[in-house]
Amino acid sequence: MAAFITALPKAELHVHHVGSASPRIVAELAERHPGTVPSDPAALREFFAFRDFAHFIDVYLAVVDLIRTPEDVELLTYEIAREMSTGQNVKYAELTCTPYTSVVRGIPIEAYTEAIEEARRKAERDFGLVLRWIYDIPGESGIPAADATLSYALEHRTDSLVGFGLGGPEIGVPRPQFKPHFDAARAAGLHSVPHAGETTGPETVWDAVRVLGAERIGHGTTSAQDPELLAHLAAEGIPLEVCPSSNIATRAVESLDQHPITKFRDAGVTITINSDDPPMFGTTLNREYEIAADLLDLDQAGVASLARAAVDASYAPSIVKAELSAEIDRHAAALRG
Repeated sequence: MAAFITALPKAELHVHHVGSASPRIVAELAERHPGTVPSDPAALREFFAFRDFAHFIDVYLAVVDLIRTPEDVELLTYEIAREMSTGQNVKYAELTCTPYTSVVRGIPIEAYTEAIEEARRKAERDFGLVLRWIYDIPGESGIPAADATLSYALEHRTDSLVGFGLGGPEIGVPRPQFKPHFDAARAAGLHSVPHAGETTGPETVWDAVRVLGAERIGHGTTSAQDPELLAHLAAEGIPLEVCPSSNIATRAVESLDQHPITKFRDAGVTITINSDDPPMFGTTLNREYEIAADLLDLDQAGVASLARAAVDASYAPSIVKAELSAEIDRHAAALRG
């Protein structure tokens, strides 16, 4: 199964830009900007040992502080693409970016946009990886961050920007306050993909769906507590972006044997498998597929179906969807052969 998953062509829909910085990338950034983040790999492993979700946010923001120039942004983006492609056989990814945290640290949005776009062009040329962006409001920074993120999305938009999201802590950050921002983003043709129900109850997922017009839900872990919500997600075809190792690392779920992924499947909810912040959580997309296969008791055909579900739930161009689905089919057929 591990070999099958490693070679399986994949799409990833819930993976964070800064959170994908591997120890190798973080070490290079830390050497450029010496300070609070260690550059030694062993020290970095200890640095990434999370106590809870709040501590994870602290560590995440410490890495954000290492991204100080457009050149840092381009390096980060391109090297993430290298590791997705060469290690995980990811062919398409929607990378969740939080430009606000870079702009407030002194990188103009014009320079930020050009840096990620240049990295995207190089990644497609060098690795055959198609990248698209989701611009994410850091919820902990409130309405000013939402106003700024919306302006970046609307006034500095490229064709590669496909979605508008909301991340960060959920506790004390009610989703309805961001309704005007999501309304404006959706009116401009961006897809609504907020995080919800990761560290708060199912009512946050309801708010994301009813108030923010969510078309996919980041995590949605506590949806399992509400059968009516599960039925609604299934009936409306709203996929959940499931990230098992992340949920354990941030203590959103106590243990893998308590993960609600089987409840999602049994309720008919579309599941996509994702890695969230893989190096920070000591995982890879391959590993998340292995965990999902184990929890859902899937054979290789079932795993291929999970990969197709991610392609179908993506906002990739239709030709990319068709080509990637065909690659998955060929991989599964080769196994049968």
